[in-house]
Amino acid sequence: MFVEGTVLRGREFEPVEGRVVVRDGEIAAIEERETDSDDLICPAFVNAHTHIGDSVAKEAGGGLSLDELVAPPDGLKHRILRATDRAEKVEAMARSLRYMEATGTGTFLEFREGGVAGVEALRDALAGRDGAEAVGERDVDAVILGREEEAVLEVADGFGASGARDAHFESERTATREADKLFGIHAGERDDLDINPAMDLKPDFLVHMVHAGEEHLDRIADRATPVVVCPRSNLVTNVGMPPIRELAEHTTVALGTDNVMLNSPSMFREMEFTAKLADVSAAEVLRMATVNGAEIAGLNRGVIEEGADGKLLVLDGDSDNLAGARDPVRAVVRRAGEGDVKQVVL
Repeated sequence: MFVEGTVLRGREFEPVEGRVVVRDGEIAAIEERETDSDDLICPAFVNAHTHIGDSVAKEAGGGLSLDELVAPPDGLKHRILRATDRAEKVEAMARSLRYMEATGTGTFLEFREGGVAGVEALRDALAGRDGAEAVGERDVDAVILGREEEAVLEVADGFGASGARDAHFESERTATREADKLFGIHAGERDDLDINPAMDLKPDFLVHMVHAGEEHLDRIADRATPVVVCPRSNLVTNVGMPPIRELAEHTTVALGTDNVMLNSPSMFREMEFTAKLADVSAAEVLRMATVNGAEIAGLNRGVIEEGADGKLLVLDGDSDNLAGARDPVRAVVRRAGEGDVKQVVL
């Protein structure tokens, strides 16, 4: 199959007129040629940090602090998750998956609560089983990092630690390394006190880093530790804004939408927010929303080049919203939305 229009090619998202040919799920060719299409073709998004189990509690807990909202084991979200029927949770997650696909996300990295049972519930939502029949099987890919028990490594793609202030996690880190799976950890969200303990675990990536200082930035750079930032979530919980430009100068930075409880899992909204508040270019923001997250997960996607996975997002460049855009990369990052999505190739 192929799609054609203005192709945002490579890591720099060079706009070229032509078509992208996909065979057996892989980009086989990028052909420069004249077309009659106004479509914009970019990589499908990689949402690098989510908690979609929160889909049963959208907009709950307005006015509560971060700890009151999400701190384990008795933050509001954890109490709601414990009190909610499994089928209802699966159905709610499946609906969020459908929304993620509709807004161009092809892959997401999930910190899944509930141990083994929580991971299995998400896999049911992805497959359209149990309570998810109404929305059906989803094509979006999940990289699932389980939590709360080391046994999740038998069914998950890695371990997603809540934070070094909540537990030590040395055993889980060792087990994850021995299983050759991903280990991510929240750090620097409330303050900077848990950053160095998190770094001592030598994680594959850190999440948030709102309170990263110079010593932390230097340590991140020395170890080439990637960071996932979630600026909309940080604003909602009133913990501050991550130093995105400084982080990007020291390491790979990816974007995540964090808790569905607090924000919709829309990478369009996350990109626009980031681009308008952080001192980084549109191309850098688009990398944060695509290839950077893919690289954290060890995936060959998030970029339009031969040999990469053929997960693509096709936008209607002649929509009322996008028609007349002079800079296609800025238009995708700062202006595009669900209404402009024409096709998602997954």
